[in-house]
Amino acid sequence: MNFYASFAHSAWVRPGLLAIQRAHYSSAKPYYISTPIFYVNAVPHIGHLYSGVIGDILARYARLRNPERPVILNTGTDEHGLKIQRASELDGTEAREFCDRISERFKNLAKAANLSHTRFMRTTDPDHRIAAQHFWVELDKRGVIYKGQHSGWYSVSDECFYTDNQIKTVVDPSTQKELKISAETGQPVEWTEEDNYKFRLSAYREPLLKWMTENEMSVYPQVRREELISFLRDPANMRDLSISRPRNRLKWGIPVPGDEEHTIYVWLEALVNYLTAVGYPWKDGNGENMGWPTDVHVVGKDIIRFHAIMFPAFLMALDMELPKTVIGHGHWTMDHQKMSKTKGNVVDPFAVLGYFGVDAVRYYMALVAGNFRSDSDWSELQILKHYNHDLRGIIGNLLSRVTAPKLHDALAAFGPNSDSPEDVASYISLGKAGEEDLLIKSVLEGLPNRVEHHFANFEIGKALEAIYDALDKANLHTTRLSWWRYPNHQSLVRRSHFYSHEALRISAILLSPFMPGKSAEMLSVLGISVDARTWQDTRFGAAGVPGIRPSKRGYKDLFPPVPVPLPRPQV
Repeated sequence: MNFYASFAHSAWVRPGLLAIQRAHYSSAKPYYISTPIFYVNAVPHIGHLYSGVIGDILARYARLRNPERPVILNTGTDEHGLKIQRASELDGTEAREFCDRISERFKNLAKAANLSHTRFMRTTDPDHRIAAQHFWVELDKRGVIYKGQHSGWYSVSDECFYTDNQIKTVVDPSTQKELKISAETGQPVEWTEEDNYKFRLSAYREPLLKWMTENEMSVYPQVRREELISFLRDPANMRDLSISRPRNRLKWGIPVPGDEEHTIYVWLEALVNYLTAVGYPWKDGNGENMGWPTDVHVVGKDIIRFHAIMFPAFLMALDMELPKTVIGHGHWTMDHQKMSKTKGNVVDPFAVLGYFGVDAVRYYMALVAGNFRSDSDWSELQILKHYNHDLRGIIGNLLSRVTAPKLHDALAAFGPNSDSPEDVASYISLGKAGEEDLLIKSVLEGLPNRVEHHFANFEIGKALEAIYDALDKANLHTTRLSWWRYPNHQSLVRRSHFYSHEALRISAILLSPFMPGKSAEMLSVLGISVDARTWQDTRFGAAGVPGIRPSKRGYKDLFPPVPVPLPRPQV
């Protein structure tokens, strides 16, 4: 079943901070979307922006589609672990001070990207410490934690152990010495033996395999789900998991309850943040009214196993509901190569947002990388191409046409329209509509359903393409009518105005999850009141016949020119 199917008859109040009293909500479970919480060992990059934008698009669409159901969007920062401990030492600052500084950068990025999150989670928050330790105690009560010696190939960068079949030997080009690395991530590993606590992950291989094979939408896209199913079929991949680190090696983290000599492993503790964000531990033991389980986890493919194998196993151990869907999106590359500081191709998201504008970057990310199956190549030239062709050339051009002074002079000469249903019907009836009108009418009538279909299948790139295609056809419709050749032809002028205005109005509402700022600006220019921008208002003809907007005549600045040559902003 698609994840938006339950929206049809639920109820909602406008979302805000989690401090909002749930008593004011309806009985419907809030719709819960999460992005990853981002590791603060380094400053934000374009991949962090992408995950946040995808989560925000899904959240804004959920609010648009069913405005009576609460929507929760959780994002934030992951602030514990050995990597951060070492990074703060290299920085010469205390770990908390280091985390505060980097976390603020991520919070500023969320603001710059216009994310509509309901909470910015920090794993150093007091309520998260309570939640993580409570989660540990509950696991311990179930008998799924035991203490023993653990040995294996440990990666500081990945914060995890690897088995022999998960590593490979390579030659370091700088030293010509052999070293061991993770076959999956390429990060160096070192042999480690230590006493720590373990989770009986091996006991959940079959339940996880059953859950994933029987639930087609458990992991998306399909290729990611198939990879995980293949991984689960091999018992060697599902050995019991080390879930603590000796305190003398890892001081920066949450202590194991009842054993101050050990620190909770970051990839157990951090995953609990998704529960913390909705008030865990719950007084009545039931988190549904608070929003649990998550409806959609948005994560990068590199951390898909943590979210689709480890976390569900922890939840199974506590008989808790599992996330409904985990989206494992691809990565951004530069010139088809992995981004890295050593290659000098890591893009600064703040610089990109400032240069092209937030909505243009959101549009590009959704269009180019909105179907999640593969990696996408980052290119400032491609952003500029889409900006000039799609945004300025199609959307901006059509808005300019609708607000053209000559058009409104012609409309004024004909006198005002009534806003009656009969008047609206006369413009969309066979009597006054030509073949071109019927074509664009059909496109606009079917557009909301096409967008809904694509969102239901997590095809947000295709949803955006459908909107763009409708606007492209509307531009073509205006060109074919060419009312400016016959400015005294009342039917021609009014039809051109009506269909162009209607295409922009409907499309702007549907674009609001992707480009919230520009879509709102567009609707204001068109004279659409704030309370007439709902899903129901995407019905063709819902706004009546548009009037004359003399105050907005000749509006041309929705997407101003971008200066060239383009920079290559780097972190």
